[in-house]
Amino acid sequence: MTRLAAFFCVLALILPAPAHAWGFYAHRKTAEIAEANVSDETRAKIRRLVRSAADLGTPDCDLANMEDASVWPDCVRRTRWRWGYTAAWHYRTAPICEAYEPRANCPGGNCVTAQIERSHRILADESLPDHVRLEALAFMVHFAGDVHMPLHSGDKDDRGGNDREADYGIVPGLNLHWIWDGPLAERAISDPADPVARRYSQQERAQLGVSADGGDPAEWGRESWQISRDFIYPTAFDTGDVCGQELPDSTALTQEDIERGAPIARRRVQQAGLRIAQLLESAFAPGPLEDPEAPRP
Repeated sequence: MTRLAAFFCVLALILPAPAHAWGFYAHRKTAEIAEANVSDETRAKIRRLVRSAADLGTPDCDLANMEDASVWPDCVRRTRWRWGYTAAWHYRTAPICEAYEPRANCPGGNCVTAQIERSHRILADESLPDHVRLEALAFMVHFAGDVHMPLHSGDKDDRGGNDREADYGIVPGLNLHWIWDGPLAERAISDPADPVARRYSQQERAQLGVSADGGDPAEWGRESWQISRDFIYPTAFDTGDVCGQELPDSTALTQEDIERGAPIARRRVQQAGLRIAQLLESAFAPGPLEDPEAPRP
């Protein structure tokens, strides 16, 4: 009975509600990383914008700081009658068995990559009211996190793994998307001895593949698509030929699979946070990105 009780305690801890996966823990970590890697001026401009949160009329969804901003789009989406139209903005699925097309599957700009660009443009427009720019900030921060979660891009006729039942070690009955959205990401960034939320040197950024200009959302989507194609699906289904066969509807991730996947999930969270920082710097200071580590006069 003691073992059974312990099992259900662990199960409860790693089975968050769907909106509380990347939408809670990993998203908040990307915001912490971003805030640690922007200039003081940018932090001050963010603080000014969040003072207008009441004008958005979303009292059930806090928006008082960057961490709140990183999860606000998932919170408001639950009010479907008002925000349901934003659901398609959180992903842009790209079939892993076809060539990657950066502009496909995005009708009318209703996909994650297009909405990052749109939100960045709105945030940078100082002629707009603060609450309009704050909404754009929240969408931009959140969607830049979403595009880094591999299964928000990679897909094999299963809604980014949502339709593939998968066990997570000893925990049964999840799905492949949920695992990468929640427990695997949380495991990857939860080591207190090696925190992800800190300031990063230029050398560390280069090692993480974060270019000086940050790159563009379509390329971040390509990275996620490639991870799905080359690692997630082959590892989950123990095959190097995911495109030459029909995959079963269910599978199980072993402890070894989880340990191999965790560094990949961690790297994606780090990349997302640093690229969000670059988006913020460029939105608040249009023109060449400044180095937040450079000495100030």
